[in-house]
Amino acid sequence: MVEQISRFVPEVASNYRERIVSRLQEYIEGRCELDEARLLNEVALFAERADISEELTRLHSHLTQFAHIVEEKEPIGRKLDFLVQECHREVNTMGAKANHLEISRRVVLLKAELEKVKEQVQNIE
Repeated sequence: MVEQISRFVPEVASNYRERIVSRLQEYIEGRCELDEARLLNEVALFAERADISEELTRLHSHLTQFAHIVEEKEPIGRKLDFLVQECHREVNTMGAKANHLEISRRVVLLKAELEKVKEQVQNIE
């Protein structure tokens, strides 16, 4: 699911640009020209706010750590529980920032899977 989310990231800014151009054209209806430079600036600002690449990087790191911790011989339950919480935090942030239907759908699925993992991890010493 994380890989699927990653594939939709480039669409976020372009979809926003299309929506804002459409709405602005409806609003101005030939009364004035659309300022392309201003539009690009607004889209760039939105893209910066909606960028989830850092969250994806951290989530990948947490999942890699999770796989390594599972192989440890010492008690790992608390470590895994903490990592699941961190994964959940990253996924929540992605859902809040992305503003993309397919990303939102996958975030919901990912949250459900993380809840299952959390329940299993709580049974580990």
